[in-house]
Amino acid sequence: MATPSQNEDTLRGFGFAFSAYLLWGFLPLYLKWLAHVPAVEVVSHRVLWSVPVAGLVLFLLGRTGDIGRVLRDPKALAMGGVTAALISINWGVYVWAIAVDRTLDAALGYYINPLFSVLLGSVLLGERLMRLQWVAVALAAAAVAVLAIETGSLPWPALALTTSWGFYAYFKRSLPIGPNQGFLLEVLILTPFAIGYLIWLWLNGGGHFVPVTTDMWLLMGCGIVTAVPLMLYANGAKGLRLTTIGIMQYIAPTMIMLVAVFVFKEPFGSARAVAFPMIWAALGLYTYSMFRSRRK
Repeated sequence: MATPSQNEDTLRGFGFAFSAYLLWGFLPLYLKWLAHVPAVEVVSHRVLWSVPVAGLVLFLLGRTGDIGRVLRDPKALAMGGVTAALISINWGVYVWAIAVDRTLDAALGYYINPLFSVLLGSVLLGERLMRLQWVAVALAAAAVAVLAIETGSLPWPALALTTSWGFYAYFKRSLPIGPNQGFLLEVLILTPFAIGYLIWLWLNGGGHFVPVTTDMWLLMGCGIVTAVPLMLYANGAKGLRLTTIGIMQYIAPTMIMLVAVFVFKEPFGSARAVAFPMIWAALGLYTYSMFRSRRK
């Protein structure tokens, strides 16, 4: 999560961030149209078609020079490889979860994410957690335990999304460039792998990109639905306080949950009826602790 550069919220920052979360909330509807396409193929097209979108934005902003500089820095390039790998895992699990009717697990993963990030900060950065934050983390862990006991297995898609995004945000801090440039760097690193996989599909008579069909246009559109929200969020975070962004991040998983239940008709079940309120209570405690800390 990017840290705002000021201590006051701006209307411009709110507009950017709200637009990003709104687009992320509706993204499952778009990806559901591609449910018949293997997740790896969808992710490959997300990578490939994000390059021109992100490149055009940076060109218009006059910030393309940063990419050339970081491509000549082996250490920065290696860190870009780490974040690229993590974001590709996150995208792959998310696309797969929606395709196989486990969108509620995706929502759960993004609900848990801020609590996991707090725990990660404590373990890896030595940040001190307040008592309420520890209670929130414990509640989230208990909610996962409830789901595991009820279903007989851990909700691994939710945990995979949480950990991949949490570590992605952690390592992203080490990239010596802005978030927009960092995103372009990541998709550039992933592009050879994406192209190689798509060529392999084509040579083996697979793939959904040709001939010209609805699938082709949807796969090309993956670049827009991937790059635009990320860049909107990156610019919105600069004009908002950390507490404001912290609260707004619940918009997307809430929308994803509502889409899963009311549009995709996924069963909520008794275990989720217990686990989700526990997560919401944990997030309430976490949010309250943020406000109390800011007042102090």
